[in-house]
Amino acid sequence: MRERSIPEATVGRLPLYLRALVEMAEAGATTIRSETLAEAAGVNSAKVRKDLSHLGSYGTRGVGYDVAYLIHQVRRELGLTQHWPIVIAGVGNLGHALANYRGFAERGFRIAALVDVDPRKIGEVVGGTTVRHLDDLAAVVKQNDVAIGVICTPASAAQEVAERMVAAGIRSILNFAPAVIAVPEGVSVRKVDLAIELQILAYYEQRKAALADVKRRGKAVADLAEVSPP
Repeated sequence: MRERSIPEATVGRLPLYLRALVEMAEAGATTIRSETLAEAAGVNSAKVRKDLSHLGSYGTRGVGYDVAYLIHQVRRELGLTQHWPIVIAGVGNLGHALANYRGFAERGFRIAALVDVDPRKIGEVVGGTTVRHLDDLAAVVKQNDVAIGVICTPASAAQEVAERMVAAGIRSILNFAPAVIAVPEGVSVRKVDLAIELQILAYYEQRKAALADVKRRGKAVADLAEVSPP
């Protein structure tokens, strides 16, 4: 761990840089300029340079950054030089989808266990992992040294599952349930609410439609003025 922590906003952008860098490396790129990385990540180049400076990477004037080394730096800073074991609680549609997602291994994560309370799901094999009962959570966490818990349960069960994860020793939780969970100090929670994200997109779509309508009306008025001079 470095002596001075990296700003939270920078940490939030590092995965974007990593994804762009990996895609460029796969395409054969060996160096990359901050402007190119900024465009791929959707930020400005000054922000890219400042973010990467927190990693101790400043690039070479006129050349840019070494792609392979930058991938190594970002992965190291994000703690992705090892495969983090995770447990998914709730094996419904979303839990199934996550369990079958093959991209986790490429990004430094390993699904160590799946747990649920539905008797019909216990013993089912999903993505190569056998579903166990939620009551086995503590044993699962200990056996697999699980670091991260993922909640994919209905909202009504999210708080209880979070409490059981914390009691089992998990200190980082990704919550997909449409509910706010309370956890003790020292436990990190990231919430992913797909409905909220869609609602935000709907807001922008509505704004774009309204602006397009205003432009249409303005053009119609201008066209009418041209054919009907005073």
